[in-house]
Amino acid sequence: MRRGGSASPQGRGETILVVEDDRSLREGLAMNFELRGYRALTAADGEAGVRLAFDERPDLIVLDLMLPGFDGFEILSQLREREIDVPVLILSARGQVSDKVDGFRRGADDYVTKPFQLPELIARVEGMLRRGRRWRAALGAIAFGEIAVDPAARTVRRAGREVTLLAKEFDLLLLLAGNPGRPFSRETILDRVWGWGFAGTTRTVDNYILSLRQKLEADPGHPRHIVTVRQVGYRLDF
Repeated sequence: MRRGGSASPQGRGETILVVEDDRSLREGLAMNFELRGYRALTAADGEAGVRLAFDERPDLIVLDLMLPGFDGFEILSQLREREIDVPVLILSARGQVSDKVDGFRRGADDYVTKPFQLPELIARVEGMLRRGRRWRAALGAIAFGEIAVDPAARTVRRAGREVTLLAKEFDLLLLLAGNPGRPFSRETILDRVWGWGFAGTTRTVDNYILSLRQKLEADPGHPRHIVTVRQVGYRLDF
């Protein structure tokens, strides 16, 4: 399992996860991504791939279909069922039209068949990452009440003063604030914020919600923005 890469003039330090059981191809792709300034993570089987996808939340996944354990289609299905919207490029020797259609229907963003030309693959990956940057730039700051959230800088201000949040507090706030009015169950929040295989309980979510209310709400006991949805979980109201 490779973890590396440092920013260079070419890349922007984004994280790319390569899920591929062929060692030489897996390591070759990781090396090429790192040379371009990206952080590369690698997994050799389906179980490791899905765990890294949930725990590390990469900016893009290059995904083989024929993997030990469960295959790439299963990984893709699990990601989309839990509404993890990371861009996925399928890289597979399965080049039938039916395979490509199945991949796109399950939520793939691009599909490249083996054998492939490395410059084309790199261009497709970088194009997908550029679109992601434009989307984040368009999102901009999120404001509600006295609160201003800057997703890119990972900062939060209340009435103009910066509020210090733990990393998971910020991730939880961003999930809710990025989907105003939408209720999330505690289980979904655990999946989206803490990741695959987290050993805690839904009580963890309650504790973090309590902490956010204390830091951000004028009256934490009667929250205006971070509200409880009975028998469901929590939502954020603007």
